Amino acid sequence: MGKVKNYLSLVKFSHTIFAMPFALIGFFLGMKRDAFNIQNSSIKFLLVITCMITARSAAMAFNRYLDRSFDEKNPRTAIREIPKGIISANSALRFVILSSTIFVIATYLINEICFYLSPVALFVILFYSYTKRFTFLCHLVLGIGLSLAPIGAYLAVTGKFDVLPVLFSFAVIFWVSGFDVIYALQDIDFDQSQNLYSIPSSIGKTKALRVSELLHLLSAACVIAAGVYGNFHWTYWIGIAIFIGMLIYQHSIVKPNDLSKVNIAFMTANGIASVVFAVFVIADLFLS
Repeated sequence: MGKVKNYLSLVKFSHTIFAMPFALIGFFLGMKRDAFNIQNSSIKFLLVITCMITARSAAMAFNRYLDRSFDEKNPRTAIREIPKGIISANSALRFVILSSTIFVIATYLINEICFYLSPVALFVILFYSYTKRFTFLCHLVLGIGLSLAPIGAYLAVTGKFDVLPVLFSFAVIFWVSGFDVIYALQDIDFDQSQNLYSIPSSIGKTKALRVSELLHLLSAACVIAAGVYGNFHWTYWIGIAIFIGMLIYQHSIVKPNDLSKVNIAFMTANGIASVVFAVFVIADLFLS
């Protein structure tokens, strides 16, 4: 159990709360739009959950493996499992390979299109860890990685692309990249000292927060567009109000001269935003 806890901590398993609700939106949207067999859907549901967990675990473990030298130097991250010697770098890399393998097998069991696209998905989520070395747009790459959740889950059920899950994916891109900019404020001095790229280290705290606000405005626009395009009902719009309210809240508590509430904005506000929004969207799908 101790080892399990260490690996759960390595991949920040609690952060699954960000993308998983949007994967569920994609899955249940696919069920609503496509004829389905309950037993078959139950199996696919378990496979989609497996894909979400293993893909994200591979991405996070690879990030920790690749950034281990930087994490060791950064006081904020020096307590992580690899720098402290709790998990060896080689063990973390083996964990990445195992998680990636399980992910590909799960996609094979879902359908052909998910299997064929699995290398693309793995490339995107693993490539993110390199981006902070050469571009301040790394936050958007992270957003793209997590945005695969609603599209992938929808493909698992229907086997085809559609506009609505794509709109939700764009909402995820702007939402995740926006709050990742806020999170990166904590490491602005360290990133600059190590020649690592981020929006805060490139343009400063004040302008970075403005960029984050713009990204979250775009995210709000995407969920509104999805609501209009999908002809959702009042339940959905309650979910949107809460989602946007959480976006506004996190920007109200993080200031350029006061980063003490970054973790509240990052984890609490966004965790509530994703979970509550998903509950109301799924409720709208099956109560309307």
